[in-house]
Amino acid sequence: MEFIGKLLAKGESGYEEARREALWNAFTPERYPEIIVQAVAEEDCVAAVRLARRQGLKLSVRSGGHSWAGNHLRDGTLLLDLSRMREVKVDGLNMRATAQPGCPGNELDLELEKLGLFFPVGHCPGVAIGGYLLQGGFGWNGRVHGPACQSVVAIDLVTPEGELITVSEENEPDLFWAARGSGPGFFSVVTRYHLRLYPRPPVIANGIATYPLDALEEVFTWAREIGPRVPRWMELMVFTHLDQGEPEVVVTAPVLAPSESLAREALGLLETCPAIDRAKISMPYFPARLEDLYAGVHASYPDGHRYAVDNMWTHAPVADLLPGIRRIAETLPEAPSHMLWMNWGASPVREEMAYSVEDETYIALYAVWQDPANDQANVEWATGNMKAMEPLASGIQLADENLGRRPARFVTEANLQRLDEVRAARDPDALFHEWMGRPD
Repeated sequence: MEFIGKLLAKGESGYEEARREALWNAFTPERYPEIIVQAVAEEDCVAAVRLARRQGLKLSVRSGGHSWAGNHLRDGTLLLDLSRMREVKVDGLNMRATAQPGCPGNELDLELEKLGLFFPVGHCPGVAIGGYLLQGGFGWNGRVHGPACQSVVAIDLVTPEGELITVSEENEPDLFWAARGSGPGFFSVVTRYHLRLYPRPPVIANGIATYPLDALEEVFTWAREIGPRVPRWMELMVFTHLDQGEPEVVVTAPVLAPSESLAREALGLLETCPAIDRAKISMPYFPARLEDLYAGVHASYPDGHRYAVDNMWTHAPVADLLPGIRRIAETLPEAPSHMLWMNWGASPVREEMAYSVEDETYIALYAVWQDPANDQANVEWATGNMKAMEPLASGIQLADENLGRRPARFVTEANLQRLDEVRAARDPDALFHEWMGRPD
């Protein structure tokens, strides 16, 4: 079979480079696909699906490789790498865009910025929209527009039978429903997303305050208490990390606001923290561009490092969460490892889609290191601490999980049952892998 892109079989020259390239996380698992197809066109995707079926191989898909756990890297599979499919077309008049799955969200945003348009792309530069949108998509101004998959209006995909079709609420609604929230357990190959766009927020700004560890309880208690006062276009986040070897608590609050006056008013909340007189740094307002926010995020998630992550959604009282948060802060691995707390708030009614688990507060742990000798300890810090706090969790977010190490609830029970039913009907031969942590 002819491919426009490249096909590499296990053992061939270039295979191992392609396998490692398929995962951004340098902590690459020892899992080896039989075949890697580096697609450059939809025809490659159709051919790959049909080849996997003929060869009796399961199929996994990679768009940008930012899956921390490497969900797509499996033994005995055909890995379809879509990272070279990055085309974007913008229809500014009708507030629509189409984008292939390998397009990084920050590159999509640059195209939209030229026209004063916006889409809630991911927070980290380099994250391709393919897997980001399948799992829900928590991006800039996500509290305004909801998970980014809610702004997907149609999807071009290759079915398990190898047919290229377009799905939407009107055409093949079961596949469209499943694609928006099933993440790495989706059972088709997305080749293009059709996106609803929005006017670009006219003001982007940020504020920051840093505190010593002895202010931890005050800062997190305050962060929870002011949640109802935080505008939906403001992302109030609290981090714990090491600053010159000492634990530090950082409050930051990017705003994508309707006006400068409203942005300044919202960021004034940072000065209401009861520990503000003990802040090491306090900068309640400074203007920014989205690329500045990306640069700040990238400093916490540098390239070429090893990562172990885990997360939880919760509405537990802050007093119940604080012992676990202090334990996390006191046992932080080397910088830039960190814990993130984000005030997500009460969510409005969502569209009908597989995505279905979120809560008032999001907590995530990111161990970041380079020395393989620290692998076990850092995995245990992330996974062990989240496991210890499981009784306080209502579920997890697919983006920052490792279901192979700690299975957890990522959609409602009703939606998981429906996903299984749609999978059984649309992929009866189980061509596509399910989520890690579930037997194939």
